[in-house]
Amino acid sequence: MPETFHPELMPRKGERTAWILSLLVTIGLFFYHASWGEIPFSAWFFWGFLLFSALSISLGNWMDRQTSLTLSPEGVSFTNGVRRVHFSWEEIETVRVFPARWGRKVQVIGQKAHFEFRTLGEISYRGEVRGQMGFSDGEKILENILRFSGLTLEREENGSYFYTRS
Repeated sequence: MPETFHPELMPRKGERTAWILSLLVTIGLFFYHASWGEIPFSAWFFWGFLLFSALSISLGNWMDRQTSLTLSPEGVSFTNGVRRVHFSWEEIETVRVFPARWGRKVQVIGQKAHFEFRTLGEISYRGEVRGQMGFSDGEKILENILRFSGLTLEREENGSYFYTRS
């Protein structure tokens, strides 16, 4: 029976803040131009940086909301709104697991495609958990991918694990 997983969703407070700051700077540039004329390059650069940040955060949040990972007897499927990957268990050639600041990063690689996901990571500030990211069942997903694909540990380096077919 297929089992579908979704990542934990980050609060949208940062996205909202980025868009508000972009709007405020846009309004400020309009009034600056109306009062003093030419706007300095540094102001345009700052505005562009804020706009790019807001767009990047929005894209990341949208992709997180579109992301799903499905394990079934036939294989594994991953989609995030931008890419769709399906592997039968035999098509998975390599799995790489790397330590990350929050959780672990898992790369699933086949001959013509790949995808990656994160295991659960908690974001804390001053000892208080402020958010979670990645898949809460990420370790379970990783274990099942390794078990059903028949991959074995090839080597371990500095906390990173590399699994391949024997």
